[in-house]
Amino acid sequence: MAEYIDIFNEYIMGSAQMLVGFHYFTKLLQKRAAFSSYLLFLVGSILELRFITGGRIAEFGAYILMLTVSGIYVCAGGGSIVLRQFSHDCHADWKSIILYAALTLEVMQLSFGIVNTFLGILFPMLHPFAPDAAGIVFMFLGYMALPLAALCYHMICRYFSYYETIKKQYVLMVLIPILLIFLVGEYINFTIYEASGMTQNGHISARASYYPMLVIELLGMASLFCVLFAYKKLLQNFRLSTELSLLEQAEHSLNQYVEEAKAHYDKTKSFRHDIKNHIAVVKGLLQHGKTEQALNYIGDMEEMTGGLSFSCSTNNPIADILLGNKLGIAKSMGIEVNCPLILPYPCPVRDIDFCIILSNALDNAIHACRMLDSDAEKYIHVTGRIQGDFLLLEIENSFQGRRSFRTGTGLSNIKAVAEKYHGTMSVRIQGAVFILSVLLIIPQQSECTSQQRGSFTAT
Repeated sequence: MAEYIDIFNEYIMGSAQMLVGFHYFTKLLQKRAAFSSYLLFLVGSILELRFITGGRIAEFGAYILMLTVSGIYVCAGGGSIVLRQFSHDCHADWKSIILYAALTLEVMQLSFGIVNTFLGILFPMLHPFAPDAAGIVFMFLGYMALPLAALCYHMICRYFSYYETIKKQYVLMVLIPILLIFLVGEYINFTIYEASGMTQNGHISARASYYPMLVIELLGMASLFCVLFAYKKLLQNFRLSTELSLLEQAEHSLNQYVEEAKAHYDKTKSFRHDIKNHIAVVKGLLQHGKTEQALNYIGDMEEMTGGLSFSCSTNNPIADILLGNKLGIAKSMGIEVNCPLILPYPCPVRDIDFCIILSNALDNAIHACRMLDSDAEKYIHVTGRIQGDFLLLEIENSFQGRRSFRTGTGLSNIKAVAEKYHGTMSVRIQGAVFILSVLLIIPQQSECTSQQRGSFTAT
């Protein structure tokens, strides 16, 4: 009978404990694991329980390793291309995966520690009344740690899930405290129970005092949630700092383009004020038969009106001013520019966000062209298209051909705006061509009402 209880306790409940941890581990990763992933993890759990016999630290290390490998598999979507897909889509997530693996293990261990310690307090009180059944009853009561762990996992997933905004470079700030809580708990557990001889032949000694250990376990769980809460606030501060930086940059850009729009309006107002005089002059020249002078005067008027129209028509007035300014600078530097771009207007994408995307992208493109040799081909192409709920902007420019580059503040700001609209930003380098793609998700009703394609081509 005891042999069957040991098998049930070690393999059945041990596997259930690991599967519960794996389930919430995938929820922390915000991934949906297939049935095959659970099956593979179950097989790995049984193998670990059967062959890992190097002590608790070895068992815990093997469990974290299993969770890490499983997290890579789940992030990559499984299949025969796991490693290639992981390197493409999840190359920066391994730190997060290790963090969640350690967090999963720590919650499970603290939950079992709290329940077992509490039962250790009750065991000497109830054992004299039912000595034969007390051991089995308390063994099954020990499995109440699984619901406690599930409750803690649920709270973490609901209130402290930060996978989308996690800063990979700051993972160690929360991973190290979690590991410290785990190691301190294990050291205290070894010191109080094993080193002090409070276990005798696998049974709990009457000399054991569980009250200090219960307080330590509860404080360990509270400390874990405090660490997660502090880290969540830290990430929120990072996000607010990024948003503040975007707003400051956008305010500067908008002020610049508003001033330019005012100047453009003043020129237009002045021309409209003088248009009657210009017409009278042309009429007088024609009446006196001075056709050639009239044509020259009209040519001067045409040259004057050329500066009153936007050089690029995208259907968005703010973008027209911005593109005209940036591409005009590029043109003056001998860069060939082309802008067959149409933008939806009105649109859920705020003008300020369009300014952030286009101004940063064009500044980078102009800088890249300036770095080229004088005899190299220099060009900037700005294109965009709407398909369903998606708006794709692409800025292509000549490039000096380096395969690696440092992502600066401009690209980081563009990425932040793309994520704000549940989109993405990608960069491709094809030989001497640099292509920046920005995908934004917009409602269908915001499709552009004008089908006229704006253009700006210069050499």
